[in-house]
Amino acid sequence: MEKIEILDLHFQDAESTIGSFLISGPDGPVLVETGPESTWPHLKAGLKTHGFEPEDIRAVLLTHIHFDHAGAAWRLAEAGTDIYVHPLGLPHLANPERLWRSAAQIYGEEMDRLWGKMAPIPSGQLKAPGDKEILRVGGMDFRAWYTPGHAVHHIAWQLDDILFTGDVAGVKIGSGPVVPPCPPPDIHLEDWKKSLELIGKINPKALYLTHYGVVEDISTHLQNLRIIMDDWAKWMKKQYDLRTPVEDIIPQFMAYTEMQMKEKGVDGELNALYEHANPSWMSVNGLLRYWKLKDQGRIP
Repeated sequence: MEKIEILDLHFQDAESTIGSFLISGPDGPVLVETGPESTWPHLKAGLKTHGFEPEDIRAVLLTHIHFDHAGAAWRLAEAGTDIYVHPLGLPHLANPERLWRSAAQIYGEEMDRLWGKMAPIPSGQLKAPGDKEILRVGGMDFRAWYTPGHAVHHIAWQLDDILFTGDVAGVKIGSGPVVPPCPPPDIHLEDWKKSLELIGKINPKALYLTHYGVVEDISTHLQNLRIIMDDWAKWMKKQYDLRTPVEDIIPQFMAYTEMQMKEKGVDGELNALYEHANPSWMSVNGLLRYWKLKDQGRIP
């Protein structure tokens, strides 16, 4: 079994919120996820701890193109690494201007502080695997599983009997519960549940969550994710039907999720880590948009 190291990227100086996975194969190291460019110094330091420089990385496998997962990919490309990404995400890494503008509508003046810089990746270094395709990189075989729901451009990467799940298997930090990250614009709960069914059929022995760490009780984890996903969606549907203004929904939803965390034994410090990894306010527009598309018949 290849050696896997979780590199804590210390996003916003917080521990255990965003990880990158360093896999040392017989023909060199491979990286799953890069984190945002704002954490690039931590990524380089993590690589160095294990005896590597960015130039040593044979391939980068991205689960999707959101900044907290792929923002530093261009830095690895500058070092000569090929970047593997879903075909729907590839054009946005080749020309990230539209992706940046879209995110700026959400994060505004916080963009640089949160995510750092973004630069184009040469098209020759961008590779788009097909669904279920097996890649041979670093002397290892990785299978790409298309897993939409959180994002249309989402891939879960299988190595032997483990699965790197990006965001499709939710966010779980330490002893806390699993929760679904639901940012706009791609939330599609029906597709998401199908992706969870697929993970169950793959039947891995462990899930590696970008936010954050290893899950081995997979059946319970996935079932709890379905429950909380439905709970949040149902809560948001009521607000959508009432046409409650977004500015009123956000504080109500943050209070609701904080109450849920307290009921599950999550203290303030751990809840703050969850807010770093998956800000609850971010799920408001994502779930409202989902219900709007359902109402318009654009999601069956």
